[in-house]
Amino acid sequence: MVWIKAFIAGFLATLIFHQGLFMVFYLAGMVPSEPFNMSPVPPFGVPQIVSLAFFGGLWGMVLWLILGRLAGIGFWLGHILLGALAPTAVAMFVVFPLKGLEVTAQTWTGGLILNGFWGLGVAILMRLMGTRPNASTL
Repeated sequence: MVWIKAFIAGFLATLIFHQGLFMVFYLAGMVPSEPFNMSPVPPFGVPQIVSLAFFGGLWGMVLWLILGRLAGIGFWLGHILLGALAPTAVAMFVVFPLKGLEVTAQTWTGGLILNGFWGLGVAILMRLMGTRPNASTL
């Protein structure tokens, strides 16, 4: 059951926290593309936002696997830091090159900020769903 909660937390954190902050950046003129992109992506033609949220759900499960036993400030900081670093590194070293997108200091900075906020969102949503540190998580 906790793995389903972790997936849901990651999925919803993508829609609420990641894309919410992306909306703020967009409205401030800091990013050129709009949030909640509904353009279809290969290979299944699902909207980009659904694909992003799905992978956010998978990342939520990874965060729980690594950080689910932590309590207190370690739980919160762990989600922010790991949430910022891991998805951003994968995006910059794997996803962007595969898609032919340019990797710059700006994309790194934006990714770290957006994904760190997403990680905080995962932590908040996990707590709102009643999860607590559990030594048997791993």
